[in-house]
Amino acid sequence: MLFRPTTEGDSQRVVEVIVDEPVGWIGADRYLAEKRQGMYRPEWTWIAEDSGRVWARALWWGQSDSAHPVALDCLHVDPALSDRAEVAARLLAAGLRAFAAQGAPKPPLYNLTLSGDWRDDPAAAAAVGWRRRAAVAAGLTHEVERLRLEWTPDVGLPAAGGRLSFAPASDEEFLQLMRRIAVGSLDDETRRNIAAKGAEATARDEMDFYLSCPGRREWWRAAYSPDGHVVGLAVPSATPYARNVGYLGVVPEFRGRGYVDDLLSEITRIHAHTGAELITATTDTGNTPMAAAFARAGYRTKEIRMIYSAPVV
Repeated sequence: MLFRPTTEGDSQRVVEVIVDEPVGWIGADRYLAEKRQGMYRPEWTWIAEDSGRVWARALWWGQSDSAHPVALDCLHVDPALSDRAEVAARLLAAGLRAFAAQGAPKPPLYNLTLSGDWRDDPAAAAAVGWRRRAAVAAGLTHEVERLRLEWTPDVGLPAAGGRLSFAPASDEEFLQLMRRIAVGSLDDETRRNIAAKGAEATARDEMDFYLSCPGRREWWRAAYSPDGHVVGLAVPSATPYARNVGYLGVVPEFRGRGYVDDLLSEITRIHAHTGAELITATTDTGNTPMAAAFARAGYRTKEIRMIYSAPVV
């Protein structure tokens, strides 16, 4: 079996693949639309081929200006094959080796999108099972479960806390706040990044990422207590698809006082007052304080994402 990136000539065969398992997948319309925007590319789309037939497909995604793919969005192996996990692992390994040879700084992670009750569905559990085995065999051994949440205007705005004041701040002030907030964070990715490169580099990467997002810099706010101390920050953002909660956090000395509700309320209100009809967000299931804050603010869980990534070296 041949494992290779596609060319423009493979496009029709790529979009003819249909995934009939209860997992998130990328259909023809979305693939072609985002391919035109450079978010899917032939060299990031890999297939397993034998005797002219496509037996497996892996779709890696990146932003339009990305030099390398950011995430694997869709993985499928024909159910006629006896060991789908083995074929998928070989396909993933081939793609990841190629991206590394092309200078990718780290292997792109794998996002597997599921319904909230997937564990109660035997078909969904089986679909996750072989994909998990493939990801682990290909070196993506770190697993995190994340909630994808949404706020819509019909649930109403969260109550304004009234305890904090909010104001713009400079890039340097935001950078230093991100550095302070990163220490002791319950977010899995932040903790792993600190372990790999320290709080300063982690904060700078966060800053660069949010500056590159489609959201507006003028939305960003620092939060202050009544006596003028900096409590944290609120960074409303956006994705290519919707407004997004972005980044929020409380500095260590002010944690445990419920200020996360005030920060999330401010972000939600900024988006709502500038016309957002949908606000998306994500958080790890292990970050229980953040998940609870989203629930209190009216954010509803729409799906689960199992995320597989390479271990920190």
